[in-house]
Amino acid sequence: MRDKDKECCLCKKTERGEEERKKLINRLNRIEGQIRGIRAMIEKDAYCTDILMQSAAVNAAVNSFNKDLIAGHIRRCVVRDIREGKDEVIDELVETLQKLMR
Repeated sequence: MRDKDKECCLCKKTERGEEERKKLINRLNRIEGQIRGIRAMIEKDAYCTDILMQSAAVNAAVNSFNKDLIAGHIRRCVVRDIREGKDEVIDELVETLQKLMR
């Protein structure tokens, strides 16, 4: 498939239930708070190692968010598309996983 034949990512949508949406947004809000905390640490000249530990915690939180999001994507979107005969979703999933593992 050529790039111009792919749908743009802004055109695709994923219907999420209210509970799932709230859960994802709450996790992002916590991550945002952690980032603000790191900024405050830098502004207060906190010790580098302390900042690095907080940064590692943010990375772990983002990775956990990504795991939940990809699991939902596989259960919902990938399964749906395969059932509809849209096997190209497998290539898209592989490409996405490869980007996440960089």
